[in-house]
Amino acid sequence: MRRQQIRIVVLLGAISIIGILTVQSYFLFSAWNIREKQLNQSLVIGLKTVAEKISRLNQTNIPYGNPVRQLTSNYFVVDVNSVIDANVLEFYLKSEFEQLNIKTDYEYAIYDCHTDRMVYGNYISVLGSAEKARLGKDLPKYHEYLYYFGIRFPALRNTIASDMAILFFFSAILILSVVFFVYAIFVILQQKRLSELQRDFINNMTHEFKTPISTINISADVITHPDIVNDPQRLYKYGSFIKQENQRLNLLVDKVLQIARIEKGGILLKIESTDLNVLIQTIADNFRANLREEATIEIALEPGIDKVLADLLHLTNIVHNLLDNAVKYAGEKPLIRIETKKDQHLVKVIFSDNGPGIEPKYRKRIFQKFFRVPSGNVHDVKGFGLGLYYVKLICRAHKWNILLETEPGKGTKFTIEIPDKF
Repeated sequence: MRRQQIRIVVLLGAISIIGILTVQSYFLFSAWNIREKQLNQSLVIGLKTVAEKISRLNQTNIPYGNPVRQLTSNYFVVDVNSVIDANVLEFYLKSEFEQLNIKTDYEYAIYDCHTDRMVYGNYISVLGSAEKARLGKDLPKYHEYLYYFGIRFPALRNTIASDMAILFFFSAILILSVVFFVYAIFVILQQKRLSELQRDFINNMTHEFKTPISTINISADVITHPDIVNDPQRLYKYGSFIKQENQRLNLLVDKVLQIARIEKGGILLKIESTDLNVLIQTIADNFRANLREEATIEIALEPGIDKVLADLLHLTNIVHNLLDNAVKYAGEKPLIRIETKKDQHLVKVIFSDNGPGIEPKYRKRIFQKFFRVPSGNVHDVKGFGLGLYYVKLICRAHKWNILLETEPGKGTKFTIEIPDKF
């Protein structure tokens, strides 16, 4: 599948997901409001019936209109226009709510006009559990009525949620389906990226192996020629080519196998005290011997740096990889600088070059396996894209930090921060 097609699929999938979640949220919100209105209407009907029964019992008339007022989402006051008996009120409330199939907890209080406060009350639970009344403080008064009672439903929202349990269940299934779809898209994109990395790796590996194999093949043809025995110097020259290219092939294979071993079995470090400055100086001197004339390596090692605790083999490979990477990407006249600095409890090793730098969009991927900064169709930089990945793995195993500083056209700087203690 082409990149453009995948982008279209992802875009359409994202729009579909947003649309589904929006519609479902609207549906749930609407269903909640409808159920809340239905329950409130049932409560108003029940409370109005209770007021009418009390008025008939006391042989009084209730005021014209609806005697029920909803002051908050779960608090109602009911005007009965006569003295209220608490036992009668509770009996009517229970019987009326049971008849209307209203199953929710409630608590009530009766207004006493002589003391101007809400007095007496009870907490009625649908599960039969009792709570001590706290109504004298909790239920507010309503100054427009003289004889009334107040009733609050503290679990009203829970009742609505319970009534909508089946809707929430199906909504959860829908959300899980959406999450699965998002995960599937993520896996598809991840597999595509891995497929591209694998393809690039195979292309790089084919190119890297092709050159030494061709050199060995040509050298073998020369050596097998009958007249070569008469020219020992030429025989030695092409024999050296074969040995050199064979070593190169071994190094390439070892690099791939080394990464595979590390990923399969982890990294086993052999920690020992290592003289960092001496190690860097030795590796740099060996590098200078094989550099082209226009390449330069500068060394600025701060004296007095104590020995660091590290795996000597892996530390050597780190320095070698960063140097090799700097030489490859530094341009026509490479200038590589290696510094060591002591900064409080850290020892910093800094590798900088005068190369073209790295564009911002590639900086987060620079330590990924097989990743190489694209250079168009020109394959003038050798490698598999494993060097910096290996460096990152080893630094993480040592609990070191590796930092990248780069700007297009201003070179690249890698800084390794090594603590005094492992």
